[in-house]
Amino acid sequence: MSTRRTGRVGVGFIGAGMISEQYLTHLTRFPDVEVVRLSDIDVARAAAQAARFGVPRSGTVAELLADDDVEVVVNLTLPATHVEVSTAALRAGKHVWTEKPIGLTRESAQGLVDLARESGLLLGVAPDTVLGTGWQAAKRAIEAGVIGTPLTATTTMQYQGPDVFHPNASFLFADGAGPLFDMGPYYVTALVHLLGPVAQVAATGTRAQETRRLLVGPNAGQEFPVTVPTHLSVLASFERGGQAQSLLSFDTPLMRQGVFEVNGTEGTMVLPDPNTFGGGHAVRVVRPFAPTDFTDGRQPEQVWETVHEAEPEAGRGLGVLTMARAIRDGGVHVATGEVGMHVLDVMLAAQESAQAGRFVEVGSTVDAVPSLPDDFDPFAATLEGTAAGA
Repeated sequence: MSTRRTGRVGVGFIGAGMISEQYLTHLTRFPDVEVVRLSDIDVARAAAQAARFGVPRSGTVAELLADDDVEVVVNLTLPATHVEVSTAALRAGKHVWTEKPIGLTRESAQGLVDLARESGLLLGVAPDTVLGTGWQAAKRAIEAGVIGTPLTATTTMQYQGPDVFHPNASFLFADGAGPLFDMGPYYVTALVHLLGPVAQVAATGTRAQETRRLLVGPNAGQEFPVTVPTHLSVLASFERGGQAQSLLSFDTPLMRQGVFEVNGTEGTMVLPDPNTFGGGHAVRVVRPFAPTDFTDGRQPEQVWETVHEAEPEAGRGLGVLTMARAIRDGGVHVATGEVGMHVLDVMLAAQESAQAGRFVEVGSTVDAVPSLPDDFDPFAATLEGTAAGA
C-alpha cells in the first residue's frame, strides 16, 4: 500500500477524452483533492486538457504510473480496457476509480476486486451520481420509512441513441455497451443502493438495426455495425424482497429519461434522474387515496409532499472525493468495487436472460450500501496537513 500521507490527495487521469471534462470541472474545485497529472494515448490531447484546467503535468500512462504524487488513478478508458488499465494502476500501488462498467466479464472484474483487497488499495466504480444530495436524501428517507416498506420500482430510459450527439458513437453499440451497459449502470446501481442486492433477473432484448450511421462529427455518415441489443426490458427480484422493472432503449424517438419511482406500502417516491446528481429535481412522495377522498363522487387530486428540495449539482468526481477522504481518515467509501462487481453481474445476467429466454440467478451479492453523512460537503476542506507531493 502507498505510504500514508497527509493533506490533499493527488489524482491522475488515464484518458483525457469527452468524459474527462466533467470530472475535471468538479475535481479541480474540491479542496480535498489535487489533480496533478493527465495522461492519454494521445499525449497532445492530455496536454490540451491539462492546460485548460490548470493541471501541472501531462504525458504518457507510464509517466503517470511512475509519478509518486499520483495516489488515485481515474480510469476513463474504453470499457474493453477498464480491467487492464485498472490492474496496471493497482500494481503500481495506486488506488483506482474506474468509469463504468468495472469490466466486461465476471472473472476479470472479480479478479480486479480481489487484487485491490489483497494490495490494501481502494477500488471505486462509477457511477457516483447516487452520491448526489438528492439521491442521498431519498435514500435516507426510504431507510427512515417515509414510504413504508419498499415493494416495487419502475425505471425508464429511452431515446434514439447516443449517435445523435457522440462523434465516435460506434463503441456504444458494441460489446460492453448498448443501453444495458452504457446507461444500465446508473439505474442498476441506484436500485442496489436503495433496495439491496439483486437475486435474479428476467429480460427480453431486440435490435432494431444491424448497422447505424454516425450522425455528427468529422465522420458523419460512416456506417458501423450494431452487435448488442438496443432495446431491453428487465425484471429484477431483490434478495430482501420486492421487484423492479426497467426499460432501456436506444431505439425510440420519444425521449423519456430519468423515470425512477419506488413504490412502498405508504406511498410512492419520485426520485431524480440517476444519470444526474439530483440537482434541479426535488424528491417527492405521493400518498394512497383514502376511501373518504371519494365521498363527493369525483376523483380527488393527488397531493405531493416534498422530501428534499432541489439543490445545485456537485457532479462527477464525488466518488473520487469520498475515496480520497477514506484514504486519509478512514471515512465512508460508498461506490466500491464490490458494488460495481455486483452491478456488472446483474447486467450480465440480464443479457444472458434475454438470450436464453428464462430467469437467471445472480451469483454475487453485496452488503447494504451505507449512506453519506447528513453534513457531507464536497466543497469543505477536511484534510489537514501538507498538500499532495509536498
